[in-house]
Amino acid sequence: MIVRLSLTALLASSASFASADIEKWLRPAEAPQPLNNKLTPERVELGKLLFFDPRLSSGGEFSCATCHDPKRGWTDLTPVSKAMGAGRGPRNTPTILNAGYQNRQFWDGRVKTLEEQALGPIEADVEMNMPLAELIPKLNEIHGYVKLFNAAYPGEGGLTQETLAKAIASFERTVVSTISPFDKYAMGDDNAIGVKAKKGFELFKDKAHCMDCHDKFNFSDGSFHNIGLSDGELRGKELGRYLTKKRAAWYGAFKTPTLRDVTKSAPYFHDGSVKTLTEATAICAGGGRYLNNVQNKSTYIVDRNLSESEIGEIVSFLKTLEGPDMKLDIPTKFPQ
Repeated sequence: MIVRLSLTALLASSASFASADIEKWLRPAEAPQPLNNKLTPERVELGKLLFFDPRLSSGGEFSCATCHDPKRGWTDLTPVSKAMGAGRGPRNTPTILNAGYQNRQFWDGRVKTLEEQALGPIEADVEMNMPLAELIPKLNEIHGYVKLFNAAYPGEGGLTQETLAKAIASFERTVVSTISPFDKYAMGDDNAIGVKAKKGFELFKDKAHCMDCHDKFNFSDGSFHNIGLSDGELRGKELGRYLTKKRAAWYGAFKTPTLRDVTKSAPYFHDGSVKTLTEATAICAGGGRYLNNVQNKSTYIVDRNLSESEIGEIVSFLKTLEGPDMKLDIPTKFPQ
């Protein structure tokens, strides 16, 4: 099912925002789609089956949904991701909510498209650990999948690495935020959020400068920042986007995550080191975890001199970004 956002039922008579602001804060009707992979019901349904099918992993135990669980905010609610065996991945599992609207994927933004992103975790040795050279022949032995791929991607060579990526990406584009109390407020329902949350929104936009990084409907600028979580010289995965683009501006920088449904996806930050929204807000608004000896800390991350009460008001606002879980029939049977 392709998800679309309906506005008409929620527009109220006394708008709290100018009409131009409504477009700024509300999700567009559809995620951007490449010309060679337009959404169709057949592609989305196929992608959903693949997303939940553990046979895509080397041991037959892990699926994409193992780490991106729809019942856990499309994450796994652990500090760092699960991995094959008893191991753990190096970073926190990012939510895939609204990933179709992002211009870069993964914490370090190493790929642009969902099609590129879809195959990475399958082959990663700390995730599903399944070489595509083994997976494609394996899936081609499953008659049900071959039939579905031919129907979803006619004339494209059947079940290939390319069509596998397209199908998973198609499903991921439909994983989108639902209408939250804040959305109702933005569309004119002044009673949709409380006084404390309204104060928090004003702080979010002005004194706290949260909007410097968390802007527009997805509450993300799509860029990368070093927010001062680590001090001194960085190594390994802590280098962030610098591992992908060795530019001084990217040293220790990670992608700005969406704040949509942020209440559902703790713990926070790329290292999963923060358990609560209150602590995460305090770190960002207080100039980072470390104030000194941080190389390349973002100029946006400075102490905003917020009181404990003001931080609480911002957290109250962030809670209004939580919408109901999207309607989804999770598959329990897979093609044979």
